[in-house]
Amino acid sequence: MPTPAIELLALDVDGVLTDGSIYLDADGREIKRFSAADGVALRAWQRLGLRSAIITGRTSDAVLHRAADLGITTVIQGAKDKSASLDELLRRTGVPADRVAYIGDDWPDLPVLRRVGYPIAVANAAPHVKALARHITSRRGGDGAVREAIEHLLESLRLLDKAVALHDRQ
Repeated sequence: MPTPAIELLALDVDGVLTDGSIYLDADGREIKRFSAADGVALRAWQRLGLRSAIITGRTSDAVLHRAADLGITTVIQGAKDKSASLDELLRRTGVPADRVAYIGDDWPDLPVLRRVGYPIAVANAAPHVKALARHITSRRGGDGAVREAIEHLLESLRLLDKAVALHDRQ
């Protein structure tokens, strides 16, 4: 089945943009480890005029800093009901659900994965998540899975060569 024309890539954070570990320092501040390769791909995605967003159940300043660094302006944190958060995202962006790809890894992502046009699971996702996915990455969350998913989407949109060319200028 071909990939639909995706306009918006929405991402979970823990287990997708990170390896799912939660690091807390002595003061209770959360620290997260992100993949630089995912960042390169997300920036290219956006430079091609495509949009990205974050929907995450946790609330973390680290997520806000990483999103700002990547130019992701639509961030929904503390999403206890991710389906309702998807509704909010669709209202904010005006993008219909069938034009959204979502990358998830765990049970809280199931309601979103059921509703979007192109559900994606990372390699280490829960079996129920993988069962809903139209694409499963070979890479684990936090280890280039988002990069791999973006390359897959860009290939289907015939934009991968253009994305690579953004970085291949002399």
